[in-house]
Amino acid sequence: MNFIFVQIMDYIYRTISESIKNDLQYYKVIVITGPRQVGKTTLCRMLFPDYDYVNLENIPTREIIRDDMQKFIDNIKGGVIIDEVHHLPDLFSYIQVAVDKGSDKRFVLTGSNNFGMLQNVTQSLAGRASLFTLPPFSIGEVFGSISEMTTDELIFKGLYPAAYTLETPPTRLYSNYYSTYIERDMHQLIKVKDLSQFQLFVRLCAGRVGSECNFAALSNETGVSAPTIKEWLSVLEASYIVFKLPPFYANISKRLVKSPKIYFYDTGILCLLLGIESPRQLETHPLRGAIFENLVVAEFIKSNLNAGKLPNCYFYRDSRGTEVDLVQQQGNEFGLYEIKSSRTFNSNFFENLRAVSKIFGGNVRESAVLYDGEDTRESQLEGIYNFREFTY
Repeated sequence: MNFIFVQIMDYIYRTISESIKNDLQYYKVIVITGPRQVGKTTLCRMLFPDYDYVNLENIPTREIIRDDMQKFIDNIKGGVIIDEVHHLPDLFSYIQVAVDKGSDKRFVLTGSNNFGMLQNVTQSLAGRASLFTLPPFSIGEVFGSISEMTTDELIFKGLYPAAYTLETPPTRLYSNYYSTYIERDMHQLIKVKDLSQFQLFVRLCAGRVGSECNFAALSNETGVSAPTIKEWLSVLEASYIVFKLPPFYANISKRLVKSPKIYFYDTGILCLLLGIESPRQLETHPLRGAIFENLVVAEFIKSNLNAGKLPNCYFYRDSRGTEVDLVQQQGNEFGLYEIKSSRTFNSNFFENLRAVSKIFGGNVRESAVLYDGEDTRESQLEGIYNFREFTY
């Protein structure tokens, strides 16, 4: 089989690798989704160097396979990596038949269109495939590269691979990424008639980072209906630009708010949308605390995704306004975390943690404050950590 050679340079080990290799023992099909340009192809080529590689973004290649999909399947010897497989939805059925026949062929399928991928996986490959989401780099994956950075430099640079492997300046990287991928994908998926309205919507989401989503308010400010706002937000989620952090309310007797909070998978894109053009501007930005919170919450999401798990992360707020920034559930146990952008420790950081810990009772596995401080004496206090060391 002919395939396109992909040159691999400056590879940074991805934590998700172990989970993928482990599941290959049990599944003949591995599905890897995630944002564009986070390294899905590079990861697959490193993990499966002996597999053939096919990129369905390449139109001639796509047309050849479409003309005779059975021949394509028959010609596979061993394993194959198929990039952007959602471009040929019918191919999923041929893969299903090959797997059900007991073939020893292995399939690694990637895609950045979560709508198309998940629909076809659930229809044709349910129970036959292991599904993973590859996020941007985690702090642990690039810890050595960021050890000398200030927090504002880290937030501004973001964690997309090109910022590290190619050292692309953040402003150019995320500006090009937004115009090349995000706006193009949105136009294809939802046929936006007035792009300016959608651009306003995305920037409004950035301005509300870490806040509860109010569909009615977004509808009023953009001039489109609330159902359209919900559709646009779903597409941003499916394209791995934003994620929703739901409130935790199961088995809690208090009346809880049920609107999710909105966060971005990467702070580099978030800074672009907020018009932040340098780390110095970020230092005094009125949303710096919310942006810092976004950075830490995204690290928890990435940690679970890299382990092949569901995020299982929430926030807590009751009717009296008692709130904890992050609740991470593991079975019947919970981790409770307050996130503070301050560089100075304050004992008041623990106030809400103590209150919410009483509500959760003996099911609290861990309770901690994650902050931006570096003071050695303060870092040794039980339950307070510098966010980098904790996420690493």
